[in-house]
Amino acid sequence: MNWIDPLSRALHDNAGHHGPIMLMYHAVQACRSTPAWPWAVSMQRFREQLDFLATEGYATPTMEELVAAPAKKWSGRTAVITFDDGYVDNLDACEELQKRGMRATWFIVTGSLGRSPQWPADGRPAGRLLNADELREMRENGMEIGSHTVNHVRLPDADDARLLQELTDSKATLEALLDHPVSSFAYPYGAWDARCAAAVRQAGYAAACTTRNGWALRDQDPYLLRRLTLFNTDTSSSLARKLVFASEDVAWPAIGRYGMARLLQHFTRTSS
Repeated sequence: MNWIDPLSRALHDNAGHHGPIMLMYHAVQACRSTPAWPWAVSMQRFREQLDFLATEGYATPTMEELVAAPAKKWSGRTAVITFDDGYVDNLDACEELQKRGMRATWFIVTGSLGRSPQWPADGRPAGRLLNADELREMRENGMEIGSHTVNHVRLPDADDARLLQELTDSKATLEALLDHPVSSFAYPYGAWDARCAAAVRQAGYAAACTTRNGWALRDQDPYLLRRLTLFNTDTSSSLARKLVFASEDVAWPAIGRYGMARLLQHFTRTSS
C-alpha cells in the first residue's frame, strides 16, 4: 500500500502551480530494505513513487520534449524523470515506467558501456552499465538517451580540449549506436560553470541539467535546468513534499521554518 501521511498529502494539493519538476535517480535496487548507497532507491519505493505520480496526474515527458515545447504547455503537473550513469538495474526501472505509460531520460557514461564503471567508486552498487543493445531497445520503447560524458569527469577541472572531447565523443558514440540525434546532457557530479555551459552548447546539445534544486525552468536557460535528487531514504511522502517545495530539504523542521517565514512575511505586508 502506498501510504502518504495526511500533512504531506494536504501540502501536495497545492503542487503543480510553479512549473515542471525534474527528478534525478541513479540505481534502483531489487530489495525491500533501504539501500546502503545514498543515490540508490529500492524497487518497492520506486514503484510507490511512480504510482503516486500517476495517481496525482503528472505528465512525464522526456527532457528533450520539455525544452522543445513552449513553457506554457507545462502549466499542469509535470515531472521529468531522469537517471544518471546508466546502471544495468535501470532496465527493471524502465519496465516499471513502461507499465504505467511513463517515459524518462537516461544520461549515459559512454566510456563504460556494458562494463563496470571506470570512474572512482564511492560505494555505488556493483555491476555493469547498460550496453548498446539495451539502450537501443529503451529508445525504441520511447525513452530518451542523453549524454553524461565519456569518463564521468568533473568538467570544470578539465582543460578546453578535454572538455570538448568529453562532450563531443560521448554524443557521437551514442548517436552512432542509436542512429538518432542526442540533444540532452547532464553535468557529472552536478559540476559546471559558465565555460562548461558554453561548451555544451558548442558541442551541439539543446539542453543540460544540473543538480541544483528548484523548478526545472527557473533560470530560463536550457543549459541550467534544475533537478531534485531521490535518495535511498525517500518515501512517497517525502517525494510529495519535494514536488511542492522544489527542494531536497523537506524534513519537517525545514518545512516548519519555511511556514514561519511565510507567516512573518504575511504579517509584515499586512501591517505596513
